[in-house]
Amino acid sequence: MRKLAALALPWLLTMAGAGFADDRVTYPAVSPHDPLVLPRDHGAHPDYKTEWWYVTGWLQTTTGPVGFQVTFFRSRLPFDDGNPSRFAPRQLIVAHVALGDPAVGHLQHGQRMAREGFGLAEAAIGDTDVTIDDWRLVRDKDGAFAAHAGSDAFTLDLHMSPTQAPLLQGDRGYSRKGPEEASAYFSIPHLAVTGRLTRAGHAEMVRGEAWLDREWSSSLLNTRAVGWDWAGLNMDDGSAITVFRVRDAQGGVVWTGGSVRGGDGSLLILGPGDVTFEARRRWRSPRTGAMYPVETEVSIKTPAGVRHMTLRPLFDDQELDSRPTGGPIYWEGAVSVDGGRGFLELVGYGGKARL
Repeated sequence: MRKLAALALPWLLTMAGAGFADDRVTYPAVSPHDPLVLPRDHGAHPDYKTEWWYVTGWLQTTTGPVGFQVTFFRSRLPFDDGNPSRFAPRQLIVAHVALGDPAVGHLQHGQRMAREGFGLAEAAIGDTDVTIDDWRLVRDKDGAFAAHAGSDAFTLDLHMSPTQAPLLQGDRGYSRKGPEEASAYFSIPHLAVTGRLTRAGHAEMVRGEAWLDREWSSSLLNTRAVGWDWAGLNMDDGSAITVFRVRDAQGGVVWTGGSVRGGDGSLLILGPGDVTFEARRRWRSPRTGAMYPVETEVSIKTPAGVRHMTLRPLFDDQELDSRPTGGPIYWEGAVSVDGGRGFLELVGYGGKARL
């Protein structure tokens, strides 16, 4: 479950609503009766409120392992397309890129935002091809993904090849997030990564492993929810583990879920009551004061018994402030477990997340 809040800036909403504020969009709901179809569903679904292409992973560099994130979001603005002007904004595209190097000690990141169209940004229908200026995530004809994005401190040029079939989360891709909330959701774990990382004018070839999440919805968060925890783990035996928890203001559980796919392709879908998160160590951000459970024990109920895993961060300060592009302050970082590694996302610890 990968979500960021409030992707539309107020001035864009004002422009969108000028002169036709009564013509608000009615967003469609995802349905368990609409099966996912690939490769079509690699592409954009512009009728829905929110959508993302979310890549996280580990890279091996000459100085040791680093974590990375390349993410594109599409948000449909809440006013009707009835405005005949081609200048009327209808879709907003946001992108984030981050590099987590323990030697640096904090996330290095960049972010961009643009209205779709006019050569500024695009989220293509039919297959993955999302862009903002020269930042891009595209799926090639052979099924591999290419990504280009960077900040003032680094640039990533990566090629990511699937080694396993897509993983349909929930009920064949219909993923419950609450009593009445759901998304369409699939993942591609164990992407084999090769490419180039450039820092301070020096380019080096890198290799690694990544995880892609694809998700879209018009109703993700229950009104009681203030945030969520999510982890995606690529295990050394070829298995892939997804876990998430939606939290209320008292720290209680609104919903939990996830999946365990074995290296042999066997699939266990996790629902409410099957997943628990317990903080083992917290870290306080010196910038925001938010307290994050950066070391967390996750317990999963399986037919063979309860499986316990402790998620440990590559380093503590992996906080990302996405407020410049309308999102929240959150923690998104590389973590390891016994027999695997992946990413942990912690949202809503510095205030309620809004979507």
